[in-house]
Amino acid sequence: MNILAIDTSNQVLGIAIVKDNKPIGEMKTNIAKNHSVRLMPAIDQLMRDVSITPDELDQIVVAKGPGSYTGVRIGLATAKSMAWALEIPVIGVSSLEVLAYQGRFFNGYICPFFDARRGLVYSAVYEWKNGQPEVVYKEENLLMADLLENLAQEDKPVLFLSPDIDIYMDAINTQLGKQAVIPELAFHVADASHLVLAGTRKQAEPTHALTPNYLRLAEAEAKWLKQQKEQQNNE
Repeated sequence: MNILAIDTSNQVLGIAIVKDNKPIGEMKTNIAKNHSVRLMPAIDQLMRDVSITPDELDQIVVAKGPGSYTGVRIGLATAKSMAWALEIPVIGVSSLEVLAYQGRFFNGYICPFFDARRGLVYSAVYEWKNGQPEVVYKEENLLMADLLENLAQEDKPVLFLSPDIDIYMDAINTQLGKQAVIPELAFHVADASHLVLAGTRKQAEPTHALTPNYLRLAEAEAKWLKQQKEQQNNE
């Protein structure tokens, strides 16, 4: 089985092709450039490099957020368009869960997170059991201060994984001290091939039913809904 994995949910653009459970090609960049311009050329180049044509793909796995609103939309739109055109299944996987795979051999809690600005983060907490991640704290958009306060009450070491680790490094160390484990920077970026591992435990959805997992509305959308509600109340 040939599987294409796509992750554009944050600044990192990651794609991979896995053939019969073996990664045969992967491309990753961590630069601030437009995913919409670079994603399809990257997929085309990777498929050429591993000598696989689109009609040989059997499945697509895509990171569905949370993360960058624009990045999540680009990844899902591309994955769904390809899946629909090729008539193959598409599976959406949490971007936080995929990042948690970087800590799958850690004995304790694993806390992946993405900065959501103004002291907020998108986060979840997992613990690896029986070869798979089990949810300890569900995915939330919450204040980092609240997350750290909750984790400080736990009697377990916590592995923090985030491309935005520098923003919260001091707060983590101050609140949790030796309870916090922060690895080298290379571990804070998810591998696209881990999408395929995570996807093996998920069911494919109808292509057009797959939706982004933003965890919160975009600011513009939230304002629009508020205005609509106010108009209805005034009528």
